Amino acid sequence: MRVSRTASLERQAERLVSWCNAQGWSVGKIVKECGSGINDQRPKFLALLSDPKIGRIVVEHKDRASRFGMVYIQTLLAMQQRELVVVNTADTAEDDLMGDFVAIITSFCARLYGRRRAKRKTEQVLAALQQNGSTGESEARRADDG
Repeated sequence: MRVSRTASLERQAERLVSWCNAQGWSVGKIVKECGSGINDQRPKFLALLSDPKIGRIVVEHKDRASRFGMVYIQTLLAMQQRELVVVNTADTAEDDLMGDFVAIITSFCARLYGRRRAKRKTEQVLAALQQNGSTGESEARRADDG
């Protein structure tokens, strides 16, 4: 079972455990990880997917597993006699599409602003190095002259 979003991790876990118990399924492991469904580099989720001993992964909403490619994940798990179960499938097509759109825009903005911040930091470091380099050169010349 996998839950996400920091503020509600415990409540999600409790709801999913209750839901699994109502289905007659025992919960062997609860994995809590914060991260976007767009991010495909979530170590805990990847560990669940790659562990063949885990037969069923239960998530509250599909975007807790992946914003895109859910059918691929479910198909690949099914080929291993495993499954990814989404408990709450109540989203309408419009809600789902809008959620995908917002997630994409959020992800791209984070990348863009992250790159800009990194570029500014790099420029600041280069400027500092150049300033120290020219100061260091004039000090070296004075030492040579003396």
